[in-house]
Amino acid sequence: MTSFIVNPSIRQDLLNYLRKHRSVELLTAYLYFLERKLGLKPVVFVKDKVIFSSEKEAISLLEKEGKVWRETEIKIGVGPPSVNEQTKKIYICPFTGKAFGDNTHPNPQDAIYDWVSKCPENVERIGGVKAKRFFVSEDPEVIKNYIKPQKTPVAKIVYSSAVTGKLFNKKEAVIKDFRDNYLKPITLVDVQNQNRFQMHKVFLGMIESQLLEEKISAFVEELAELEDFLPYVQKWIEE
Repeated sequence: MTSFIVNPSIRQDLLNYLRKHRSVELLTAYLYFLERKLGLKPVVFVKDKVIFSSEKEAISLLEKEGKVWRETEIKIGVGPPSVNEQTKKIYICPFTGKAFGDNTHPNPQDAIYDWVSKCPENVERIGGVKAKRFFVSEDPEVIKNYIKPQKTPVAKIVYSSAVTGKLFNKKEAVIKDFRDNYLKPITLVDVQNQNRFQMHKVFLGMIESQLLEEKISAFVEELAELEDFLPYVQKWIEE
């Protein structure tokens, strides 16, 4: 018979799992095995409550849907310095490039609201009232752009988080922020035992292709030939 569990280390991982957890059902054991055989490292995109097979797949698919980053143009304007080397967070007017730093203004968020509500260049309206839209960034590379005022406003392309709207100087930085803060690991076994999240159709199709009766039977038949697994196989057969 062709070996279904090719890698001996996977067999040992599975045996350790069965010994560690009492009364493991066949499907749970099979999912644990699949996770290792296919090299899966599932993650949840918490915002959309969707599960992907890995960080790489999640970012690739979500980038195509525009849910990771967006290219954005900001203006770096003139005026007295409102940002310095100690500034950690800035609030930016998208229409003029005016910026307020967290350490150079007593209340920068109120200041930016007041600024955009009166800004002549702001022609956006919501219900007849000027839109109070602005950017926020904690990226040191973005903040550096505002430390030295320019003689004339300069337009610069940066990247904004599709989740929070925060600005980043490089696309790699916003992707790292997305990976670190919005993708949470989950095991394939836990995917089975929850109903809060749904699997992405690509991931679901992959798993469904493995949950075929003949593949599960081959899995059980191979384990039945190994003495260490016999007690577990007998239990599954009885159930």
